[in-house]
Amino acid sequence: MDQLMIADPAAEETLIEQEAVAQKRIRRARAILGDEVVILGHHYQRDEVVQFADFVGDSYQLSVEGARVSARVIVFAGVHFMAESAVILGREDQVVILPNMKAGCSMADMANLEQVLGAWEELGDVLMDDPASRIMPVTYINSAANLKSFVGEHGGTVCTSSNARGAMEMALAERDKVFFFPDQHLGRNTGRDMGIPLDEMVLWNPFEPYGGLSDEQILNARVLLWQGHCSVHQQFRPEHVDLWRRHHPEINIIVHPECMMEVVEKADFVGSTASIIRTVEAAEPGSKWAVGTEMHMVNRLKNDHPDRMVQLLSPFSCLCSTMYRISPLDLADVLENLVEDRVINQITVPDDVQHNARLALDRMLSIPR
Repeated sequence: MDQLMIADPAAEETLIEQEAVAQKRIRRARAILGDEVVILGHHYQRDEVVQFADFVGDSYQLSVEGARVSARVIVFAGVHFMAESAVILGREDQVVILPNMKAGCSMADMANLEQVLGAWEELGDVLMDDPASRIMPVTYINSAANLKSFVGEHGGTVCTSSNARGAMEMALAERDKVFFFPDQHLGRNTGRDMGIPLDEMVLWNPFEPYGGLSDEQILNARVLLWQGHCSVHQQFRPEHVDLWRRHHPEINIIVHPECMMEVVEKADFVGSTASIIRTVEAAEPGSKWAVGTEMHMVNRLKNDHPDRMVQLLSPFSCLCSTMYRISPLDLADVLENLVEDRVINQITVPDDVQHNARLALDRMLSIPR
């Protein structure tokens, strides 16, 4: 049963006790495994798990750290696409483990390869040419390995929220158009920041023939935005910004670019997860911040900086529920199995997918942040 659905107080108390025991099990297993294992933890991960991470970061940082570590086993306390990237960028002799195989990403699931291939074929019909001659596919790192592979095969790149502009500038310098997957908001906010008019950025609906667009719209567009979004950042609304400003006129609003354009327009600062952390850390004591990103990270910032007010922008809990599926129990299980020389929950990527996905990820790593 998903831990978020537990309503029975007795059952919840039992789970808390089990997780307390699990933390002791984790420490014992880590002491035995030593440097053989490294744990990577995403900023959105819950405290009970992320406390055991050797490296904590966003998707970009953890991709880099995963490629650098010498450990034989990487335990990735994140979500499925992050672990896949660690496989692609890591060594052949490394093993990558996801503590809970149900820890996925709803945004990544919104752009499946079958739909993308269908869209690519339809674009060829409209352009009456190979789409790759005029369109560069760019996928956000929050995507499946097979979509990254498709992008790499067609000369495109992966991007992160911190280098999305560099990726789109590179794409438009080389080709007429960009097809941006899967987060429409990051693509739109980036394009707008580059000065691209909104009528030259069109939304591709994968459930409609030709994306629900006319030939004229496709031909005139510079940016084709896949209809996807982050379930966490989608929850932040313009009225949340207005409410904070009404009660705290001096408030600083800082949001992630996965938020909708109407929220980004009202914010004082917009940046990646790492950028949000740096900005709040560098802020003056006594300053006030309303932060539009995942609640575990916001709470961590709040606890780390008690001399300034740090609050979640939304009045409602905004957590990454799929990442929350990783519990101390899951982490204890995979580590204890490693002690017994058993590997469970290993993430693998087929060799042919790895090759082209690696091309796209290598391009990502070469783009300035």
